[in-house]
Amino acid sequence: MELFMRNRLALITAGTFAVLATPALAQDNTAFTGPRVEALVGYDISRPGSTVDNDNIEDSTRENVDGVNYGVGIGYDIALGGLVAGIEGQFIESSAKTDYDTTNFNGFGVGNVEAGRDLYIGARLGALVTPSTLAYVKGGYTNARYNLLATDNETDVDADVDVDGWRVGAGVEQAINENFFVKGEYAYSNYGSGEVRLPGGSESDSFDVDVDRHQIMLGVGYRF
Repeated sequence: MELFMRNRLALITAGTFAVLATPALAQDNTAFTGPRVEALVGYDISRPGSTVDNDNIEDSTRENVDGVNYGVGIGYDIALGGLVAGIEGQFIESSAKTDYDTTNFNGFGVGNVEAGRDLYIGARLGALVTPSTLAYVKGGYTNARYNLLATDNETDVDADVDVDGWRVGAGVEQAINENFFVKGEYAYSNYGSGEVRLPGGSESDSFDVDVDRHQIMLGVGYRF
């Protein structure tokens, strides 16, 4: 009987600690609240979207523009029980470009494409996997710039194209201590409208585009 009571007391005590620990774990997300800054680097690839007809492109590699992307991000997160919600912005540059010999083009067309700056602003929502690990999803607005070189082998036209679209993604953030963290994320963007900006400052009317962008980013940051 005494042994039974001791075992029962031990089970009740363990159960009590488990019940108390569960909400504590769910709310122990102070490592992911407040303002933050981060440095980012990763892989960037842009290609025509699903509505673009690429059947007339002989060299399929010309469909893709890929390279290294790098930049900075800022954000602010708040705790919502076991969840974390926040807003964020990113400024990204990219080395993605084509490098074709435009002197071999027989007709007028786009000779080279170079990715420029990439702006993003949006929101994210995450959940604690462990007290120091946050899994999150994100989404928002993005504006990107591509430089296009078109030529007819006599006259070159060098113009910027600004494109607008939306971005969604997901990632994991790991707190190293109360200030520093590392993260990895994947983001998909689709740009649906664009404007041409010529060197003289003139701009075209907005027109429809369909460009897909995939980015895999690694980051290190500091939370204040």
